[in-house]
Amino acid sequence: MDINNTEEKTYQTKRVTVKEIDDILYKEHKILDHGFIRVIDYMGSDSAVVQAARVSYGEGTKHISQDAALINYLMRHSHTTPFEMCEIKFHVKLPIFVARQWVRHRTANINEYSARYSILSREFYIPEVSQVAEQSKNNAQGRGKELDYETAKNITEVLSKNSDLVYSSYDKFLEDGLAREIARINLTLNYYTELYWKIDLHNLLRFLKLRSDHHAQYEIRVYAEEMIKIIKKWVPLTYNAFAEYCLESASISKSGLDVVRKLIKGEEIKREESGIGKREWNELTSILQIDDKNG
Repeated sequence: MDINNTEEKTYQTKRVTVKEIDDILYKEHKILDHGFIRVIDYMGSDSAVVQAARVSYGEGTKHISQDAALINYLMRHSHTTPFEMCEIKFHVKLPIFVARQWVRHRTANINEYSARYSILSREFYIPEVSQVAEQSKNNAQGRGKELDYETAKNITEVLSKNSDLVYSSYDKFLEDGLAREIARINLTLNYYTELYWKIDLHNLLRFLKLRSDHHAQYEIRVYAEEMIKIIKKWVPLTYNAFAEYCLESASISKSGLDVVRKLIKGEEIKREESGIGKREWNELTSILQIDDKNG
């Protein structure tokens, strides 16, 4: 798609539009060192969620507060299908290793740039020194404490040097006439790829819940955080409900609720008596913001 030519064109439509999203269509939101995300198209709005819930072709209620109350109810009770009536399409530029995490969410339509047909540019991701950290001691898939500046700086320099080296080989392979599908296999996972990603609102919110969490890898989390800002512009009532009941809420198990009820009554309870494992107990005390004297 020629984005520049598309931006210059104007269209008339009878469908519901959202000015806040129309204003940012095709505009790049810079992420990481060479990445971006931008909205290419969308369908629906908060009113589409309300209409779907009421199975109505009207414009919904005359009061935003009533629409907000309905959307809150839908979100609170996990009535998901009305949110599936809205869709959005993104153009994303991201490191290959981030894309591999991204496509694990299989509820979207996706088309990725193909290095079999096209040549990848010399763009690769190098983390900021502050993001170079040791392996977490209690999370097998996460980072722990930051490394000291000199060590981290040396690592980023090695990464940059190695990335340049493999691209030089890739470039030479292509010059020598090697098939693109073979030449590409020497490239590292920090090289950038691009994709079009279309998804309905319900599944997008699930993606954002997981990928904006502080446990998510930083490099995908920054994309999710930017997308949340876009969602807030597109469907503000849905965003508010999402923040209230999903994004900034917490899930507590049946046993956890039993603990909460006893605490409300002023009873003391030890972890060993709760039937809750140590990890869940620590999560519960963190949620409740109480001192853990029995963990």
